[in-house]
Amino acid sequence: MKRTKIVDLLQSTEYGKTVNVKGWVRTHRSSKAVDFIALNDGSTIKNIQLVLNPDNFDAELLKQITTGACLSAIGTLVESQGAGQSSEIQCTEIELYGGCPADYPMQKKGQSFEYMRQHAHLRLRTNTFGAVMRIRHNMAIAIHQYFHEHGFFYFHTPLITASDAEGAGQMFQVTTQDLNNLKVGEDGKVTYDDDFFGKHTSLTVSGQLEGELGATALGQIYTFGPTFRAENSNTPRHLAEFWMIEPEVAFLDQEGLMDLEEDFIKYCVNWALKNCKDDLEFLNKMIDKTLLERLEGVVSETFVRLPYTEGIEILEAAVKNGKKFEFPVSWGMDLASEHERYLVEEHFKKPVIMTDYPKEIKAFYMKINADDRTVQGTDVLFPQIGEIIGGSVREENYDKLMGEIERRHIPMKDMWWYLDTRKYGSCPHAGFGLGFERLILFVTGMQNIRDVIPFPRTPKNAEF
Repeated sequence: MKRTKIVDLLQSTEYGKTVNVKGWVRTHRSSKAVDFIALNDGSTIKNIQLVLNPDNFDAELLKQITTGACLSAIGTLVESQGAGQSSEIQCTEIELYGGCPADYPMQKKGQSFEYMRQHAHLRLRTNTFGAVMRIRHNMAIAIHQYFHEHGFFYFHTPLITASDAEGAGQMFQVTTQDLNNLKVGEDGKVTYDDDFFGKHTSLTVSGQLEGELGATALGQIYTFGPTFRAENSNTPRHLAEFWMIEPEVAFLDQEGLMDLEEDFIKYCVNWALKNCKDDLEFLNKMIDKTLLERLEGVVSETFVRLPYTEGIEILEAAVKNGKKFEFPVSWGMDLASEHERYLVEEHFKKPVIMTDYPKEIKAFYMKINADDRTVQGTDVLFPQIGEIIGGSVREENYDKLMGEIERRHIPMKDMWWYLDTRKYGSCPHAGFGLGFERLILFVTGMQNIRDVIPFPRTPKNAEF
């Protein structure tokens, strides 16, 4: 008999129909007269209840139906007599696919997220992680949908690269060399002549630079793929492997870029509100009671557009009025998350797009303003998160870009192709990067970025 997903059964009104449902047991309550089994198959946060007469089933079989067990059930779909669900199944047959002994790590009791990270291969079966992963899927669909509707082309940039887009140097090396017998040149440095690519290569930290090439040919592109940073950051906001969305658009100025950032993120949040209602209601109840209110606020609010210098003045005034920050405030500093969140959550009480940062704290490719002190950066700051989007107008002038590269002593021997975009038919262009997991953090109300990706990669942790 063909299986029906629980999400479809709970919406069905075909009462009296014989149905087959398969899934994992959430709870099993027994009595002499009746047994209740809550079954979930991952298609929805909600369970379907199996109601069965224990006299009609083998007692040994019923004993094996414990939390976590996997089974197939056949019965009649009926209107539910109890509160909390519209439909249930009067069960006539059960086949046990896989029993689940008492040492199953995800028993029905309140476990900490830290505990569940140690069992990340099984935590996906819990209500919370089921909700988060369904929302993650929906956000991926929303991203592709938004860009497709707006005429962008999905552009695949390489994961293995010889260039460091951020100039950060914190990259994972890719090599086929025997690490126990490295080939060293006369200068004492490792040589890469016999390496697979014949040069030093790493996993990418960003698809932006290659994305700019796409924008100068196709007009507007976006990347959406994994990126890697070998940054030894053990914080609730950092991963070594994460997903990035990076649109690049030819002929876009700073104002247009801010419009794009705001419109895009509102579209994604609105998509979640429309398409993830059950999961968001669960997370609002169990994880963060202000989640839905905050999401609806982002969709309805106009984002503040705030020059960095004005932002610093606001922070300095707050300090004078007694506000305590861990990190001191001064012009030229890179804002810490506490500063960003103060501006968003306490001062403006709405999302902020911060612009015109000091050039010394931003990347070499950002367009320098006429004051020669600031660049046309456009970072979006969100409640709970801090920076969720980092964007800028890119410097299209070859001489200015080269001047900045030389001033910063950035090794450009492998970047000739990037400079060619400024040499041959250069055009004004702009773009931004959004860390996908930061978006999921915001939309789910979860507190740790390790809890919004199935298998987190962090310092000293590459399990599963």
